[in-house]
Amino acid sequence: MQCYVELTPPTAVTHSLCLPFVTAQSNNLVVARASVLQIFATKSVSAELDKAQNAQLQSTRSIEHYDTRVNDDEGLEASFLGGDSVLLRSDRSNFTKLVLIAEFSLAGTITGLARIGSKTTASGGEALLVAFKDAKLSMIEWDPEKNSITTTSIHYYEQEELQGSPWAAPLSHYVNFLAADPGSRCAALKFGARSLAIIQFKATEEDIDMDDWDEELDGPRPVKELSTTLANGTSSNEETPYSTSFVLRLPNLDPSLLHPVHLAFLHEYREPTFGILSSTTSPSLVLGRKDQLTYMVFTLDIQQKASTTILSVTGLPQDLFRVIALPAPVGGALLVGTNELIHIDQSGKSHGVGVNQFAKQSTSFSLVDQSDLELRLEGCEIEPLSAENGEFLVVLHDGRLAVITFRVDGRIVSGLSLRMIAPEAGGTLIPTGVTTLSKLNKTCLFAGSEDADSLVLGWTRKQSQSGRRKSRLQDPSLELDIDDEDMEDMEDDDDLYGEDYDPAQQPSQAASTSNGKTGELVFRVHDRLVSIAPIRDFTLGQTTSSTTEEQVNQAGVTSDLNLVCACGRGNAGSIAIINRNIQPKVIGRFEFPEARDFWTMSAQKPMPKSLQGDKGAPPAAAEYENSAQYDRYMIVPKVDLDGYETSDVYALTGAGFEALTGTEFEPAAGFTIEAGTMGNHTRIIQVLKTAVHCYDGDFGLTQILPMLDEETGAEPRVEYASIVDPFILLVRDDASIFIAKIFKNLELEELEKEDSALTSTKWATGCLYEDKSGIFAGAQSDKGAKTGENIVMFLLSKAGALHVYALPDLSKPVYVAEGLPFVPPILSANYAARRGTAKEIIKEILVADLGDMTFSFPYLIVRHDEDDITIYQPFRVPSTTTEDLSTTLHFQKLPNPVIADDLFVPSDNEYDEVPRVSPMRRCENIGGYKTVFLPGNSSSFILKSAKTLPKVLRLQGNGVRGMSPFHTEGCERGFIYADSKGIARVSQIPIRNTTYAEIGMALRKVPLNADTHSITHHPPSGTYVVGCDILQPFELPKEDDYHKEWQQEKDLAFKPTVERGQIKLINPSSWTVIDTIEMEPCETIMCIETLNLEVSESTNERKHLIAVGTAVSRGEDLPIRGRVLVYDVVTVIPEPGRPETNKKLKLIANEDIPRGAVTAISEIGTQGLMLVAQGQKCMVRGLKEDGTLLPVAFMDMSCYVTTVRELKGTGLCLTADAVKGVWFTGYTEEPYRMVLFGKSSTRLEVLTVDFLPDGNELLIVACDSDGGIHVLQFDPDHPKSLQGHLLLHRTTFSAGAHAPTRSMLLPRTLPPDSEYITQHGDARTNGATNGDSDSGPAPPSIILFSSPTGALSTLAPLSEPQYRRLSFLTGQILSSLPHYAALNPKDYRSPVSTGVVGRFPPGVDAGMGRSIVDGALLVRWNELPAGRRAEIAGRVGFTGADEVRDTLREILGASGLGYL
Repeated sequence: MQCYVELTPPTAVTHSLCLPFVTAQSNNLVVARASVLQIFATKSVSAELDKAQNAQLQSTRSIEHYDTRVNDDEGLEASFLGGDSVLLRSDRSNFTKLVLIAEFSLAGTITGLARIGSKTTASGGEALLVAFKDAKLSMIEWDPEKNSITTTSIHYYEQEELQGSPWAAPLSHYVNFLAADPGSRCAALKFGARSLAIIQFKATEEDIDMDDWDEELDGPRPVKELSTTLANGTSSNEETPYSTSFVLRLPNLDPSLLHPVHLAFLHEYREPTFGILSSTTSPSLVLGRKDQLTYMVFTLDIQQKASTTILSVTGLPQDLFRVIALPAPVGGALLVGTNELIHIDQSGKSHGVGVNQFAKQSTSFSLVDQSDLELRLEGCEIEPLSAENGEFLVVLHDGRLAVITFRVDGRIVSGLSLRMIAPEAGGTLIPTGVTTLSKLNKTCLFAGSEDADSLVLGWTRKQSQSGRRKSRLQDPSLELDIDDEDMEDMEDDDDLYGEDYDPAQQPSQAASTSNGKTGELVFRVHDRLVSIAPIRDFTLGQTTSSTTEEQVNQAGVTSDLNLVCACGRGNAGSIAIINRNIQPKVIGRFEFPEARDFWTMSAQKPMPKSLQGDKGAPPAAAEYENSAQYDRYMIVPKVDLDGYETSDVYALTGAGFEALTGTEFEPAAGFTIEAGTMGNHTRIIQVLKTAVHCYDGDFGLTQILPMLDEETGAEPRVEYASIVDPFILLVRDDASIFIAKIFKNLELEELEKEDSALTSTKWATGCLYEDKSGIFAGAQSDKGAKTGENIVMFLLSKAGALHVYALPDLSKPVYVAEGLPFVPPILSANYAARRGTAKEIIKEILVADLGDMTFSFPYLIVRHDEDDITIYQPFRVPSTTTEDLSTTLHFQKLPNPVIADDLFVPSDNEYDEVPRVSPMRRCENIGGYKTVFLPGNSSSFILKSAKTLPKVLRLQGNGVRGMSPFHTEGCERGFIYADSKGIARVSQIPIRNTTYAEIGMALRKVPLNADTHSITHHPPSGTYVVGCDILQPFELPKEDDYHKEWQQEKDLAFKPTVERGQIKLINPSSWTVIDTIEMEPCETIMCIETLNLEVSESTNERKHLIAVGTAVSRGEDLPIRGRVLVYDVVTVIPEPGRPETNKKLKLIANEDIPRGAVTAISEIGTQGLMLVAQGQKCMVRGLKEDGTLLPVAFMDMSCYVTTVRELKGTGLCLTADAVKGVWFTGYTEEPYRMVLFGKSSTRLEVLTVDFLPDGNELLIVACDSDGGIHVLQFDPDHPKSLQGHLLLHRTTFSAGAHAPTRSMLLPRTLPPDSEYITQHGDARTNGATNGDSDSGPAPPSIILFSSPTGALSTLAPLSEPQYRRLSFLTGQILSSLPHYAALNPKDYRSPVSTGVVGRFPPGVDAGMGRSIVDGALLVRWNELPAGRRAEIAGRVGFTGADEVRDTLREILGASGLGYL
């Protein structure tokens, strides 16, 4: 059988919600990405700081016309000073950044989020109600004890008896959505055709009655009676926060609610009240009818399960699709249609506005005419900008921004109007439509998208140039007049005058309404969540270097191939280049075989006595300059060929280093264990095995501290050292420790070990950490400790106990945790495991900050014996009784599925030293990341951005002996490392447009600004060919004699748009477009493939050519035709100054297909022919020398072929139909013909299909529209298959939220000792002994899938023993780990039982109860504690946890794609 593994998480944002979730005071953004739930906090960063940091990191800004000007002050002011207004100085403003708090992978597809205010949550925050496909609900809240979410209630409405009539469609075919009452009294889930589930929540009586009680007007507040609290369950722990739910049939509320369109709960009602839009006529019958919709408002009495109709408005336009409840002071509901917006207030009074010329034609409802805007409102999202001013933001489906302004007189709405935001004011910042909008704070909101990066947008208001604004304009020296302080004063004014008063807004408001001026709001991008969704196509291609020098430098650190994806929609179309590992950008490469490690440092030169201050300390200015200084020196420990250990010091140059001589540094003193600076960068410390040497900034020796035990006379050797100014910790080979501090006189002195445990305990390892966040401080204060007083020492004893000391106090540990070797999910001081429980061997611990320049946080990083990494995140449990660390400090284990390679074992016969274990290295800033580097055989960085969890990413190339940050003028924020082959490289992490922690792989995005949907690689030229679409207005043919009525539409102003195809040629040396070919009008590109075709019948010469299939669609009145175009990539003379433009596309063949579009193309057979799916036929065609494509064989197909695949060189073909399943066919060349072997069920909607060779078996993997992955097989010997005419159905597995839409069969990389290879190797030798050597088993293969949510996944075959043990293992993991939101992973992966697949199985059932192994459960293996792992491993048939580790390393992650 097979194993399904998700390589990357989904990146498309489907839902979002802002609420106080983690605590009552917090402002959290909850983001749903199909099946992943993320909880963010917001952080304010000054724009100037952000600009400085992002100058090098994000060049994506250059494509946003507006943003570049904002980042350049002069340009910005030049653009706005010409008008009648001026912007506040942009660089004094703040940017709102997102910071990830927690992330949870759920076994379900999220379909809705709602916030529920609750008084009973453990955290004090609000609860979150999550709806899942098809009709499930979970209520979750934050649990501060576990630093995680906990589920308080689950609701399930998929039972048979709740579904409507027997002839109703399956539940998944309906739009099911969630709505919650703003007063948190109840929530409603609309599911099925017309069912409404009402979930009621208990609110105390006081909440309902006393909200608007004003003591000044209404007298003293009445005393709450005790009985109400008891009755409402606040006193009893047994009570639940919700009452039983019930299901209403909508026609029972009102007989006219037969076809509900949308509903929403309204604001400002005493009882839960919702407005619902519905029709009595089914949507299929409305053609030719007008104004069928009705809007009704119902009040629910939940106790009595009764309802009252408050108002009803009939005769509404047919194209309304959404109800949006508006907060006070506007109130009422906004009905959104495709051509109009209609507001209906609490009394039923309506105001509407038509936004295009079709509004008049489609409805008789009275609307204000704004048809000159020419907007299409399909797929728009609306969110309040400033509810008190009646301003609401609209994001259209193409990403443009507009503002709805309500005119409010008192509490009466007198009208509404729409205006666009000008592009120069940020109106085009969002490249394509969004799926969700959530307001984060007063001046910023989150725009989540499924088709592009999700953005945090902030806005400022341009001020009218009146009064003091004028004087500011004339005197630029007063420019900083109104800044943060003044803005804060204005916010204080808000508190005085209520929310409506804002001196900064009043004049501009007046100006905008009186003169109708646009652009008073200016939008900017504050932050972004990178997304590669939807992945519409992908290909593999080689990496190319632009210069030979770069090629030499990059040798050995570049992967063989890149995975290049076409992703995004509309103007957000881009290509994403993905690699498994970090590929460093090498600036200098040197042979340095004797180097074992590096330490770079920037030390201050000692000042001459005459210039020193009174106390001999350096002046503050020098200290400040030093923090930003480049590194000056590098100490390198070496081992020469004879095993002789020395250390050398080098002076750093631009991108290299040179030996430093004439100093008091002693190279022969021995091997350097650790080096660094102390005493505010005035002393260089070198730790040797036998002593500690101190030097001044010019390497003049100032002090030697020998390792000598004065009582015993022993000289213990230093094994491990940690330096954090002003302390140094040494761990020695006799398991003792040495702690010293540098004092004001810049002398190191040993500290007295007051705690007897410090001397009596055997210590294994330890580290020092400067606690900037205060998480390890006894009493947490907001002020933060002074530098040097917040140093924390972590020590790990040989027994595995973690001791924490707050230096310089060595009298007693502030925290002791015995259970670290058991690696429990939550480590606390009182964690205790059963006796005899298996332990992990811990080699090293390190506490370090991980993050980026926006946000970083300390993590405890544990390195195990096999170089595996466990990452613990510290958190404090809120406690009212004590601030004591031992009760409040806990460590939470974070998921890390990365398994290290086997350690290097030297062979006996050749001389090879046993490599010294190089310790993990803290790096303060490498390419903008605060990171930790793990040297060794599995050299990796642990990277984290503010918006992700820590991820372990491998460094491409050989194992690493030693590494150090390297910050010089020629290599800013880089690093230097020596690999196991003895080559040293000075390099940087590529950060331009590149992210790492977002998907756990190196990801580079290149924007193309066009709708990109197909891509292929052309190996001879090394280029990529991309298929794009641009939108153009559509006109009916003018010269048509049959359709005289078409002439009436020729002067139509608001024309429909159709796609027009473009082919772009991209050179990967610079990832720029070097050639573009436009298709005919109305012609779209359906597929692009690189085929190895025969170009000459006489010489049989083959060539790699680009074949393009297109469709020409000129409206539904004319038949669709297609074209097959064949291009070659030829070399031309490049444009001046652009050497990469030396390639162009040259047309070789152009074949018109009169009937039907060309939807799929593939190579076929051994003679260099191509298989073309054209309309309802598949034809085999050959390229002739005159540029025509000669058909030689054909087969009639069903409806619409989505995919054709050939098993290379065999003639065996698969064709997938969009509605009629899979056909398995064969093609022969003597004579030319195509034969049908077998087919699947004819009721299967197949999006993609592929072969999967597994040993001697050939399997067919088909993916349907519901996300089901079906494994089929052709077996003519099976009795039920009708001599093979019906394909056997082996099993079905659901990919859940990430339905695969593209697939590719790839070779699989496996270790030589893999069980899969050995099993099939035996089969191969048996085949050879029987004399049948040709038909041996196929080489190992793997299928790579991509999905619209941006997730990549693989399907790989397993050997029989692997399959049995791993399927048992998933069952054990399933029962051992908690499942968030109380979902069942087994049910999530079971095939869809409703819909077409449920009623008609895909083939003859031959599954024997077997299923595909779910890799999403195997990935969680490391979340188990060590004891449970050992226990489960033995139970399911492994020899131990190590064997499970080896098997998982082969299967999980991208290990099967070693060439990426």
